[in-house]
Amino acid sequence: MNGWWVSDYWNSPSFGPAFVVGWAVWVIGSIVLHELSHGWAALRLGDTTPRDLGHMTWNPLVHMGPWSLVAFAVVGIAWGMMPVDPSRLRGRHGDAVVAAAGPAMNIALGVVSAIGLVVWMVIGAGVGEPLRTNLAMFFRLGVILNIVLAVFNLLPVFPLDGGRIAASFSPAYARFAYGENGQWLMLGGFILFFMFGLDYVWLLAVLAADGVELIGAAVAP
Repeated sequence: MNGWWVSDYWNSPSFGPAFVVGWAVWVIGSIVLHELSHGWAALRLGDTTPRDLGHMTWNPLVHMGPWSLVAFAVVGIAWGMMPVDPSRLRGRHGDAVVAAAGPAMNIALGVVSAIGLVVWMVIGAGVGEPLRTNLAMFFRLGVILNIVLAVFNLLPVFPLDGGRIAASFSPAYARFAYGENGQWLMLGGFILFFMFGLDYVWLLAVLAADGVELIGAAVAP
């Protein structure tokens, strides 16, 4: 596939329109919930910045911004942002708690998707096509995407959540990460992982989804 991702997948006999719609729902929905989780955690710990700046909303335009939405339309990937003021957070590791809330939401969404896939394989056994396959694909995408998002965001590099978590627990790491040389190294590590490591995380997520399907097949009538 070397054209526009929407047309490539839409016209693919292996994927089709259901994949494109499911991918769009999961990418946008997972990002919005990921960012809202940061906001909920920040509010819980005393920082009202997310609410003050109007980010406690379900509107994906607010969380993703125009450039992220353009990137999604063009290449099928996107990102989000939740403004937080760490100085206003209660607790020694408040910033780590807020940072961890996003990946935790992705893990929860992945678990819900896995349960949904197993349940659908059981109750949807007698449902006709293409609904049976399309809904299974939808849940499968939820498992894969949210595993990838959780693992990716927990990498201990900035600007990812894992970098904020590591910096909160290690002052030495924080000094390194916020230093000029550290920032460049972090950027380099981020780019290298995105280019060469993401495929392995994706493979891990696909294998996890395959395992869920095996469980569903084992319990299906």
